[in-house]
Amino acid sequence: MKILLLGLNYAPELIGTGPYTTGLVEALAQRGHEVRAVVGQPYYPGWRPRPGHRGWSREDLGRARIYRVPHFIPSRPSGVLRLVHQASFALAATPIMLAEALLWRPERVITIAPSLLAAPLGLLASRLSGAGSWLHLQDFELEAALATGLVSTNHTIIKLLAAAERRILRRFDRVSSISPAMCRRLVEKGVSRERVAEHRNWGDLTQVMPLGRPSAFRQKWNITTPHIALYSGALGRKQGLDLVIAAARSLSDCDDITFVICGNGPYRAELEAMAGDLGNMRFFDLQPREQLSELLGLATMHLLPQIAGAADLVLPSKLANMLASGRPVIATAASGTGIFEEIEGCGLAVEPGDAAALSAAIERLCDDPALAENLGATARRRAERRWHRETILAHFVGAIEAADRNPSLAPVAESQHR
Repeated sequence: MKILLLGLNYAPELIGTGPYTTGLVEALAQRGHEVRAVVGQPYYPGWRPRPGHRGWSREDLGRARIYRVPHFIPSRPSGVLRLVHQASFALAATPIMLAEALLWRPERVITIAPSLLAAPLGLLASRLSGAGSWLHLQDFELEAALATGLVSTNHTIIKLLAAAERRILRRFDRVSSISPAMCRRLVEKGVSRERVAEHRNWGDLTQVMPLGRPSAFRQKWNITTPHIALYSGALGRKQGLDLVIAAARSLSDCDDITFVICGNGPYRAELEAMAGDLGNMRFFDLQPREQLSELLGLATMHLLPQIAGAADLVLPSKLANMLASGRPVIATAASGTGIFEEIEGCGLAVEPGDAAALSAAIERLCDDPALAENLGATARRRAERRWHRETILAHFVGAIEAADRNPSLAPVAESQHR
């Protein structure tokens, strides 16, 4: 098959959606398909251009060809600037997508969202080439922006975008997302159930393993407390990291725990300023991917904060590797939400915005090592059952192949993690 893919984020980005788009392209190419991917410049999570990746470029990697296009990258990504950022990517990708659609004639066009603003371009390319169209939704960008306060619910542009989002979603032959809750939301937005499938992200289960010894980062970073509450990932608004700082403040008299935030992003300087007087909180940069197991093994517990209202809008990709590390997770998620369901039995859930409840959950795991160990063991087993890379990619690639053979009869993937 000839497969044309459009997606903003791609390797060498270490976190976010980039690794999963990269993995899909590589898996399709390994199956013998010809893949051409139109992607953006690497910038995430620091929201700044990565050296050596500017302007237009093309790279051939076996049966995969990667086109990179330049686009606007805001250093402080507000709601409006994010729209400009995504629109600039769609505009820059247009000539390549149209040329490939008309001259190369792909049989399947796959669009990865974010960015949903680029989705009409994917649709147009599929129509011009006569290919089937597939939209893979990593998060609900518009609703997440509303939940984090990046945009106002009264803004006319937002109302227009919400209506446009519903129309776009309904026009694709296939629409997939990464969790059961997000798939249900697609149906609520008017996508017919038979066209919706779950194809979740995965964890590095062969690379991230439970450590049976102290992490090397303890010595490297001179952390001597028995317990470590770790957050590792992007530092943005929707993560609700101010709650972690509030919990650290409430536990500042405890001498047995250190809070570690390991990540980069536009919100980091503000977080560091908020925590400037706390002796029990440390900040570090993202670590190389080959050090991921060692880093995640540093944790007594992983922290997965999310602001209220965001628990069904995205399934954080970092969760898979948290679970794979064999450590319990404390998430801010209301009962019945997607994140709550994902960590049930292998972690603790507290209400979003409740710093006292988060502090109490942290203390509980510090004071009950048997509970922490049992939850961590369950976490690893769940990662092996729900987040196995090869299994997930095999399902995804198989669904794309089946849809291409006969879009009207292609089977819709059921949830793969029951």
